[in-house]
Amino acid sequence: MEQLLEKLLTAARQDESLRQALLDSRTSPEPVVTFCETATRAGFAMTAGELLASGETYADNLLKSCNGGAEYPIEGWEDAYEMFLAALL
Repeated sequence: MEQLLEKLLTAARQDESLRQALLDSRTSPEPVVTFCETATRAGFAMTAGELLASGETYADNLLKSCNGGAEYPIEGWEDAYEMFLAALL
């Protein structure tokens, strides 16, 4: 999923209409669903479950590292959707 998001980010930086459509997902009643539908229409097929699981998996892997992993969740970690939008701004 990370590679797909990286490709989507690159495409959105080059295509202003795609960039704006992805940013506009923030105002939707279902922002993650709208984001995924927009990405899929642009050729980057993803589901809301995949996107949300991606961020969760990343955080989980940081916590379960046997050498220096965090012992407790770090407050302020955002999900993949929020991190993508932050990178896009």
